[in-house]
Amino acid sequence: MKRAYSPREIAKKTYKTLPWGGRWEEAFGLPEDRATWFISGASASGKSSFVMQLAYELTHYGKVLYLSYEEGLNQSFQERMLRHELDKRQGWFRVATTDTLGELTERLRKRHSAKFVIVDSFQMAYWSYAETEALVRAFPKKCFIFISQEEKGQPTGKPARRLRYLADVKVRVQGSR
Repeated sequence: MKRAYSPREIAKKTYKTLPWGGRWEEAFGLPEDRATWFISGASASGKSSFVMQLAYELTHYGKVLYLSYEEGLNQSFQERMLRHELDKRQGWFRVATTDTLGELTERLRKRHSAKFVIVDSFQMAYWSYAETEALVRAFPKKCFIFISQEEKGQPTGKPARRLRYLADVKVRVQGSR
């Protein structure tokens, strides 16, 4: 039988959190540095700009790998990256566009791999919920940030709706807010 924890043991537990301040702390508090995030919003709601700002902030706490499955490396991605000055975070920010789940797993197993992994978008990664959950569980010290497309105010597809429940931090972007 697995162990059950007492309230005192739970209360004494400490967590390593993101040490950010200012607007980030105001909006999100101090989330655990390995929390799973789920960011959703309708098309053209400002998700991509928000995620670039978040990526820039996260580069101060570890390496960020941005999996640009939906957009690839097109001009609008480039402009957004430059607008949010990620070009100045050389060595801390990397972009991949075609990693399979196996290739990503191999990449994350390497020494000095990214601490923060942004998947844009979950739907375009074509992973099942079970595969995604296994990935998150396989790398418990990494922070996964999943971007989700949305239809009628809900994440697109049943796997994305299930993934939202797995996430520690849930963000719905609406009208660039």
